[in-house]
Amino acid sequence: MPEAVSALLDFDGLGWLIAGVFLAGFVRGFSGFGTALVYLPIAGQFMPPVWTLITLVVMDVFGPLPNLPRAKADGRLADVGRMWLGTLVALPFGLMVLYAVRPEVFRYLVSGIALVVPLLLAAGWRLRGQITALMQLGTGALSGFLGGVAGLPGPPVILLHMASTEPTQVIRANIMMYLFAFDVTLLLLLGVQGQLEQTPILLGLMLAVPNLLGNMAGAAAFRPDRQRLYRAVGYGITFVAALSGLPLWD
Repeated sequence: MPEAVSALLDFDGLGWLIAGVFLAGFVRGFSGFGTALVYLPIAGQFMPPVWTLITLVVMDVFGPLPNLPRAKADGRLADVGRMWLGTLVALPFGLMVLYAVRPEVFRYLVSGIALVVPLLLAAGWRLRGQITALMQLGTGALSGFLGGVAGLPGPPVILLHMASTEPTQVIRANIMMYLFAFDVTLLLLLGVQGQLEQTPILLGLMLAVPNLLGNMAGAAAFRPDRQRLYRAVGYGITFVAALSGLPLWD
């Protein structure tokens, strides 16, 4: 174990990972989402694709814990449950694709998604019409597939909720609870498939600390009447992280 800890401290890019994780946690703390959009483009520069997912889910299971009681009170558990059922069906297929792609393809994919999503949201792109149970199941399935292949389950769920007439705190809570459920499900599935390794697990546990601190700071800063400011900051951080993760800078 001492050797493993020493290897973690010498891990290439550890300082960048810690800074990126804190920013990712901060964005999620005030918006309910953003951890993967910020973290994955940065982490993909320093570790293999499967390791990025393992570190993400390990640290992300702990980060939102202080905010879950508030999210449960504000959100709609039935809506979250329907999205999770769709995810449960599609997630294994996404992982099958992930295991087959090369690392540079993974980096282009996560950076591309992380670039497009804030642009769509900032441009005011919205789904139209009433949100039905079938739409929630389908959105959960799409999120599960994207979460497996690129570690980014959030965009479909985020775009769906932007069509909702629910208050900001309800949308934030639903997204936060769904992403937590996704993380637990992905972690269990990776374990069943024998993909969990010691180094990324320990690294994820180490990164859980700055992630937790970032979540707490973001939640403390959250004010429903300042949602435009929060979105602008979140979009900006996500965009910069996505640009930094493109392999063309190597």
